[in-house]
Amino acid sequence: MNENLDIIKTLLNTANAEINTHNKRVENLQNEKSMLTRQVWRYLLDQEIKDDLAAYESKKADLRKAINNLQEKISNAKEKKQNKEKEIGELEKDTTSIQPTIDEINRFLNAFGFQGFKIAKSVCDRFYKIERPDHSNAKATLSEGERSFIAFLYFYHLLKGSNSESGTTSDRVIVFDDPVSSLDSNILFIVGSLIQKLFEDVRSNQGTTKQIFVLTHNVYFHKQVSFDSKRSAKGKQKDETFWMVRKSNNVSNVQEYETNPIKNEYELLWSEIRNSHNDKEHNNLSIQNTLRRILEYYFKILGNVDFRSICAHFKGREALICQSLFSWVNEGSHAAHDSLYISHDDSVKNYLNVFKQIFEKTENIAHYDMMMGKEETENPRVSSP
Repeated sequence: MNENLDIIKTLLNTANAEINTHNKRVENLQNEKSMLTRQVWRYLLDQEIKDDLAAYESKKADLRKAINNLQEKISNAKEKKQNKEKEIGELEKDTTSIQPTIDEINRFLNAFGFQGFKIAKSVCDRFYKIERPDHSNAKATLSEGERSFIAFLYFYHLLKGSNSESGTTSDRVIVFDDPVSSLDSNILFIVGSLIQKLFEDVRSNQGTTKQIFVLTHNVYFHKQVSFDSKRSAKGKQKDETFWMVRKSNNVSNVQEYETNPIKNEYELLWSEIRNSHNDKEHNNLSIQNTLRRILEYYFKILGNVDFRSICAHFKGREALICQSLFSWVNEGSHAAHDSLYISHDDSVKNYLNVFKQIFEKTENIAHYDMMMGKEETENPRVSSP
């Protein structure tokens, strides 16, 4: 009997112990889950994927070693590059000289007849000065045109090199903004020729210049710098464009042309007349002066025609308008004619109508039609009246 009680007691104690253990697990469920998870992963690492993990670590070590070797080589290469760049800079300091530029600019000055001054080395290292034949400083006594020409020549030669060390290989876009201001016609021609040489260099991919813009108000300079015997009369080269900026009522408009729009000053005057016909918003405040200059050039300078014989073809109001047009011609470009000032569209139409009739009645309508042709890009010739 006692033995049975002992067995039962033992069973109960064992059951109570398991119950307590279970209750503790329930009470500490989150920690128990974490512990179980760690045990599962430990089993996997130690038993299931031990060999795979060892192989991975071995490959990782090899790759890390290779990366370190490459990084070391890159670091050494960068250091060598920096040393070479420093060495190049030192060599440029030794080899770069302003004397070739001085000699070349002075050669240009002598060739163009500038004998009163020349470029020379300054006392400061790699600087220039302008001096007279007696070696006196010419900076303060140069004319505006001389200053402009020297500045252009310096810029022109600067394009072949650099104004800083290690900068001779940088690509460039060049802008010439009216470079012929205050220059006479001979120097204007030289400047245009030098710029044309730059065009040739860009087209042949010589040097570092990749694109050139030329801005100018000077018609003759534009004709000089844009001349190209290879360009057809009604076209343009594939690598060039032509643009014109017109300002009307304080608004600037930019227009692209399929060919060179600038032929000569006479054709520009006719262009204004065509714009007056085609553009309703065109500014007509100066149209009378444009008409005057065309009549003056065509009938008076080229034809030497007596204006009174022309006005004799008209009667009434049209005769007065004709006389007023030729009155401007006789009195000159700078005369003031307040009573004849055109200020509204009807007056503009009347003057344009009489202007056309002048060519009709003098049997020069063919010239009028040619200059007023629809294709503004044509290259008309001025015929004698």
